[in-house]
Amino acid sequence: MSLGKVAPILRVFDESNTREFYVDFLGFNVDWEHRFEDDLPLYMQVSKGDCVLHLSEHHGDSCPGSALRIEVGDIDSYQKELIEKRYKNARPGVQDQPWGSRDMSISDPFGNRLVFTNAISVA
Repeated sequence: MSLGKVAPILRVFDESNTREFYVDFLGFNVDWEHRFEDDLPLYMQVSKGDCVLHLSEHHGDSCPGSALRIEVGDIDSYQKELIEKRYKNARPGVQDQPWGSRDMSISDPFGNRLVFTNAISVA
């Protein structure tokens, strides 16, 4: 048996804040979006490289305040790219962790925490 890729679902509450944070700031692309009707909650998939996230305004799809760890090849370049955007709600820093990774933690406008991390080398 083998397992496939994971697409976590994060709870979001406002479409414009969602797009500003995930697309404009973090640089994700909108792959698709769905609503059962025009005035109903948004469900969408965004991706950047191999990272795929589902973002949902639907109550019950997930709990606000979730946390994810997302591997990044060059965390310093990504951090520099984000800082240069001068996003009004975040100026993320990179921290060295005692287990050997370098992490950059950013909270979205809905209380979800995304921790971008370098791959941890295991000897």
